[in-house]
Amino acid sequence: MKVLVTGGAGYIGSHTVLELLRLEHEVTVIDDLSNSSIESIRRVEKLSARKVKFYQGNILDKNLLRTVFGRNTFTTVIHFAGYKAVGESIKEPLSYYHNNITGTISLVEEMLKYRVHNLIFSSSATVYGSASVPPYNENSELGQPTSPYGQTKLIIEQVLQDVVSSNSDFKVSSLRYFNPIGADESGEIGEDPKGIPNNLMPFISQVASGKLDKLSIFGSDYKTEDGTCERDYVHVTDLANGHVNALNWIEKQKLSVFEVFNLGTGKPSSVLQMVNSFQQHTKQRIPFEIVDKRPGDLAAFWADVNKAERDLNWSAKKSLRNMMEDTWNWQKNNPNGY
Repeated sequence: MKVLVTGGAGYIGSHTVLELLRLEHEVTVIDDLSNSSIESIRRVEKLSARKVKFYQGNILDKNLLRTVFGRNTFTTVIHFAGYKAVGESIKEPLSYYHNNITGTISLVEEMLKYRVHNLIFSSSATVYGSASVPPYNENSELGQPTSPYGQTKLIIEQVLQDVVSSNSDFKVSSLRYFNPIGADESGEIGEDPKGIPNNLMPFISQVASGKLDKLSIFGSDYKTEDGTCERDYVHVTDLANGHVNALNWIEKQKLSVFEVFNLGTGKPSSVLQMVNSFQQHTKQRIPFEIVDKRPGDLAAFWADVNKAERDLNWSAKKSLRNMMEDTWNWQKNNPNGY
């Protein structure tokens, strides 16, 4: 298949591009490199022994999109491009609404113009918000995300549903992921956040490498087993393969459709459990301190993944040990990222 991947140089995007190339799909990537590196694309090409057609720019740039769609033919678009930091979105909501929502509308307009009717959207479990009770399934109550980032994902899903309702050819698979961690087992590509990491595992691994002094754990009095937040951590390679399965699924759909799927393991782990697991499987000591809670953090959420198992024939295969060892393999070989 001929696949356009927006945000394909990013963390989840690069791993998905790698899996697509390994299956000999033709891949074109758009990425503005604002929170990623072209080096990830070079390494993906090396690992797969296949080339990526790369365009640098933002999907808000209509001229860029016209060039990309005008010069190429695509069967499906996988849409990762967007700002993604929960805390930053609370401080800078307007930039999140503009970049994520307007960018998606811009992309879909060009897709419709060039008759590209298959879209796999990178959504998030944050759309479930605080009103639902875990484990979340795809029918859990929506509409109360705890951050502007989560709101953008929810609004985009609503926009895409409306497009499907108005267009008998348009098909959307919205993948709501939980907490991606880990790295390709080669150690060549992985998560490379700019500045202080917003996510747990790169924070832990940068402490292990000596780049940061200690881990900050945000709160210890949540109503969980050990008082720290519980999340559903899924290996990024499993997540990438979820996109491959969604690609196969969407190609088989004969009628317009908007369908959502949770991608996770279905099992929660607390922050302290993750710290202990990392120490156990990598033999690296992780000093930490308890600090104030972050706004927008829920006590616990994890996935009901039965629908993805049934309809996409997908389930997470990688163990917590794999996640820890692969994270450390990437970090120790790339202490400063790309």
